Amino acid sequence: MATEIKVPTLGESVSEATVATWLKNVGDAVSADEPIVELETDKVTLEVPAPAAGVIASVSAQEGDTVEPDAILGLIDETAAATATATPAPASANPAPSVAPASAPSPTAASVPADANAGHQSPAVAKLVNENAVDAASLMPGSGKGGRLTKGDVLNALSAPSVSAPTPPAIAASGASSTAARPDNPREERVKMSRLRQTIASRLKEAQNTAAMLTTFNEVDMSGIMAMRKKYQDDFVKRNDVKLGFMSFFVKAAISALKELPAVNAEIDGQDIVYKNYYNIGVAVGTENGLVVPVLKDADAMSMADIEKTIGAFGKKARDGKLSMAEMSGGTFTISNGGIYGSMLSTPILNRPQSAILGMHNIIERPVAENGKVVIKPMMYLALSYDHRIIDGREAVTALVRIKEALEDPSWLLLG
Repeated sequence: MATEIKVPTLGESVSEATVATWLKNVGDAVSADEPIVELETDKVTLEVPAPAAGVIASVSAQEGDTVEPDAILGLIDETAAATATATPAPASANPAPSVAPASAPSPTAASVPADANAGHQSPAVAKLVNENAVDAASLMPGSGKGGRLTKGDVLNALSAPSVSAPTPPAIAASGASSTAARPDNPREERVKMSRLRQTIASRLKEAQNTAAMLTTFNEVDMSGIMAMRKKYQDDFVKRNDVKLGFMSFFVKAAISALKELPAVNAEIDGQDIVYKNYYNIGVAVGTENGLVVPVLKDADAMSMADIEKTIGAFGKKARDGKLSMAEMSGGTFTISNGGIYGSMLSTPILNRPQSAILGMHNIIERPVAENGKVVIKPMMYLALSYDHRIIDGREAVTALVRIKEALEDPSWLLLG
């Protein structure tokens, strides 16, 4: 009896994925729910578990192939005797391909180093290692499951200044731009954009091309929040086992503004405006592979401690590449904190299909006028980018002012 290995549901607004790495080869024995293949989407890398115990009978989607939800990746023979070993055989002159059919063995597999740490490579990684004469053992352990080397590890090594690797002729020949071929320069290194980076670029440009995007600015005195954090931090940590950060204040302040101005929490769907009576706040997190936006679901019902704990867990998952599609779907409004990198002011780009995004920035002590006197205050610039097709200037400015007011008198946030 053969059981199909299918692409799972990928999440909201995600219609396709790329087969990144097969963790098992044809003929390998697998247990039910054991990870057998990794898929990469524009948002996350996810593992597909074995739907049943048995032996990998065939693979129909190769590494690098683009697949859609419910597509068949391969077959598991449940009746086959589980006599095949789960580890790859030693390298030989004609090794069995890991995902390709028997009639089309990988031409580079025979020359992959058989080092104990670096030998467990997918065909795509092996090809990249071979073409660029990379010492795979020097890159171990990799960032993949169980320390396995990934394409990203190799590409990062190639882009590092200390690595001297010749650009393959095929890449140089096909790297022509839409206008004219760029001449080779020995002091430059050409590296193909990752799928994630290509998708980020495409979606950001799509947001610019689609929305009538505008940004309004304001500044907020952070004295109140900083004083409250200093006063209650120790007690907050003792009670909740998590530090009281800035983000929980901003999430609560944003929700108070969204409740007053529903258009800022809405989106355009064709010729309709969809007003959302729930508040799922996306928190932008930067990773080595690109920007991801996990979502605080029903954040209005969360305490400040819940928000801080959840954001901390999201940050760890993002760094480890373990965020699920469900954790990054369904956002209604996004907050982006460029201040952690030292940004003083920016104009954030919308996270479609949302209609607004709040940008936080660095806290800088600046002279400001207060009651006719010049005083030094810890100030932060705020930026609210919005889709002018659905949000009027009055609504956008009012929303930002409400956020400013809530942050400058944070006791109102605690009182609801």
